[in-house]
Amino acid sequence: MPNTNLTVDWIGNEALRLAHEKAAFIGTINREFDSSFRPGYGNTIRIRVPSQYTTRTGRVMDVQDGVQQSTQLVVGTQWGVDMRYNSQEMSQDLVNFQKLHLEPAMAQLVSMIESSTLQRATEATYNTVGLAGSTITTLRYMGLARARLNQYLAPKGGGRNMQIDSVTMSDLVDGFSNFTNPASDISEQYREGFVARTGMADFYENERVYNLANTSDVTAWLDTYTIVDGDVDFTVSGLSIAPTAGMVFTVTGGGTASTARIFACHPETKEAYSHAQQFVVTGGTTTSLIFQPPIRLSGARKNVCNSDGTDLTTSGTAILTSMINFIGSISSTYPNPLMYHRDAFTFATAALPLMDDAIRCVVKTYDGLSLRVWEGSDIRNDEKLTRIDILWGFAAIRPQWSCRLIGGGV
Repeated sequence: MPNTNLTVDWIGNEALRLAHEKAAFIGTINREFDSSFRPGYGNTIRIRVPSQYTTRTGRVMDVQDGVQQSTQLVVGTQWGVDMRYNSQEMSQDLVNFQKLHLEPAMAQLVSMIESSTLQRATEATYNTVGLAGSTITTLRYMGLARARLNQYLAPKGGGRNMQIDSVTMSDLVDGFSNFTNPASDISEQYREGFVARTGMADFYENERVYNLANTSDVTAWLDTYTIVDGDVDFTVSGLSIAPTAGMVFTVTGGGTASTARIFACHPETKEAYSHAQQFVVTGGTTTSLIFQPPIRLSGARKNVCNSDGTDLTTSGTAILTSMINFIGSISSTYPNPLMYHRDAFTFATAALPLMDDAIRCVVKTYDGLSLRVWEGSDIRNDEKLTRIDILWGFAAIRPQWSCRLIGGGV
């Protein structure tokens, strides 16, 4: 290749291409809201989720008010990576520049964004399958995660993905004999980490899979507590340390009983599922747990019930003396591979402005990713300074369309 002077436009295009290829997680989730952000209109948009309704029996109408549910997507996090190189390096061919500067810079930037968004996605996910402390050596738990997405009505077509760490992947070598890689998936091989597709999901090997660390307490008590509709917090006893965000728990019988007290139910028919409703901690103290999802005791948004599907409030079990059981052992850390539908989460970027006095500044946008590249010179040291910036945001739109896997600890 002949020597070619670097241009800010070429750097912008290459940076965007590298970011797109290395985005194993953010490249597989919803990015349709990227175009909703316009200069001067703030950094927040409200994303509305479809209303839920119940079915009428008989001839007489039972008109229901549509309850609008929404979540906020805030694009307010600006991260960047900065480089400098001298005139001699500038005059070298593009391949050397890409390998020595641009590729490691973009790998660092994308890795940090992937790590942050995967952690936030995992901490928003309450559905969990697997056996804590037992190494995942078959595809059985992937199948259970797939079933959990089905139970919460995630679309069954394209758009399901799996982020899995390399250690868990190595334990699944025997199970991978069932994997297929149809020709229609060849394009996905250009995205970093893509392995194959099986069980209705594309699998990605990703070292940024979140490791959740349990505290030294994994049990607590609800003492004669009255659960009311819309609850997102419990008053508890028995904790010596506040649980960390992302820990998942169920509510079981008191004493030595391990029978679930609060069961999950089908989002539409309200029939009871065989598994306990799981909740994820979002905050709290030693005496108060703040969690998601909110408890809905009846109506169109009902998400909990007794084992026979009846409402908790109609069977006299709204007042509970029960145990809070967190998944996993005390002071243990577990990788949390994640299966999800693309519309469970959203990632968006906003185009940063071109500065008035910056003659070498470009903004490049492709497939829901927007990067700004800005160059300036240092006359004293004969160097070119380059900064690459991204303004981004992340939100969990439908966390019920994702499911964690838990196995052996680290």
